[in-house]
Parts: sequence; structure tokens; C-alpha cells
Amino acid sequence: MRKLTDVFFIFIFFFFSYSSLYSQETINSKKKKRDFYVSWGYNKEWYSRSDIHLEDHITDNYDFTIHDATAADRPLLDKIFARELSVPQYSYRIGYYFNDKHNLGIEISFDHAKYIMNHNQKAHITGYIHDEELNKDTTIGEHFLMFEHTNGANFLMLNVLKRKEFYRNKTGRQNLEALIKTGIGVVIPKTDVTLFDERRDNVFHVAGYIMGIETGIRYHFCKKFFLEPAFKGCYANYVNVLTVGSAHANHHFFVAEMILTGGVEFQL
Repeated sequence: MRKLTDVFFIFIFFFFSYSSLYSQETINSKKKKRDFYVSWGYNKEWYSRSDIHLEDHITDNYDFTIHDATAADRPLLDKIFARELSVPQYSYRIGYYFNDKHNLGIEISFDHAKYIMNHNQKAHITGYIHDEELNKDTTIGEHFLMFEHTNGANFLMLNVLKRKEFYRNKTGRQNLEALIKTGIGVVIPKTDVTLFDERRDNVFHVAGYIMGIETGIRYHFCKKFFLEPAFKGCYANYVNVLTVGSAHANHHFFVAEMILTGGVEFQL
């Protein structure tokens, strides 16, 4: 968990360092307050198929790939009503507008999403396990492999955003805006793996990278508060996933994500 926290604060440092560059005023101009926003909400994911490659040449002897493996998320939205707000798949954003029109900005986004390889699926396996060559279809049962980023597939991204207002009521207290965001970042999974009946719930670590684009509608009410439904598409590449023993895994996939957040804008 400490590594995850360290990475988050590194992103925060660069975020505020970058935003401060845009907050500098000329000598003769008046000092202006900077405009920020924060938001929190929940997400739902759909994953493409992926080839999951696992290998260990130190504590064991195998090198194999599960081709076109399917996976799903685990929203657990019922936990919200049990007051376990951080158990479901959650999202948060911290953003800063750096121009006078407040239509351009940068944003740090974090999506705690779960990735669970579907149990008992039939898949094609190639490679070898304990000197046995493999090139066949098999059922991936729990005594063979369970592969889950269940304490998060965890997408941490730095985004550039553009927004455009297309409706405002007469009082100015409500308005609608269209947003588009694009960015890159890192994936910080905590992977729970059972392989050959040996289980390990790993630590948070930077395992690869992610890039994507997000579009949404922001509804402002009472001027500063807002709701933001959004759709996000990403490509995630996990190049170094911790598993059991000295083993590592890698896989990459596309993800479609629905997000609903609520937040507030403020000045500093």
C-alpha cells in the first residue's frame, strides 16, 4: 500500500508543479485565484479478451500462455448501502483549469477497477509446465489457476481536458457542459493469484502503463456542485504482474468503462 501512496503523491507533486506554471501572472497584472475541482464516484467495466502469460524459471519450471482469456469486473455496489464506500469499484478526480475561460485543464484520475479472470472457462494453452509441452484446449479450474486484480486493476492517469458549455439557465445556477479528456498513466494492481493450489495475495506495485480517452456530460447545480456521467475507453498493458513464488505474468487488454461521479469546484 505504501508504494501505491508514493506513486499517488508523485503524481500530485507533478500536478501542482505543472498547474503552478499556468497560474503565474505578469508583474503588472492582479493576482487571480486558481480554479480546481474534486469529484468521487463509482465505475463499471467491460474487458476485451487477453493472452495471459505466466512464467517461473527460478522457484518452479513453467512458461505458458492462456490465449483469449475472458474476464469481468466485480462492482459490489450493494456495499455502498452497508456503508463500505471504498469496497466497490470507485473513481476520483482532481482537476485544475489553467486558462481564463476555464475550458482547458489538467486532471489526475484514479479508477479502482477490478479484473477477474472468469472461472472454469475453456481456453487454449501453449507452452510448457514441468517439462510437459502444452498446445491444447483446457478448462481453467480453481485448482489450476485463479487470476484476479481484485484489490484493483487500478488506473492512475494524468489527463488533459477540454470542456464546452451548451446550456445555462437564466439564474446561472445550473448549466450543462460537454467534456473530453485524454491521458496516459500507470497501472498499480494488487493481484490475488492461485496457481497449482498455491495462493498469494500480492502487494501494490507499478506493473505497466495505460492510455485512454474519456467523454462525459457535467451538470452543474448551485453553481459549484456537479454530477458527471462519463464513458471511458482505455488500453492497459500489464508488463510485470506479481504472481506466486518468483513468477511473473503479463497481459494487455482494452477496457470500456462507465463512470458516475459527483463533485465540487472551488478556488485557491
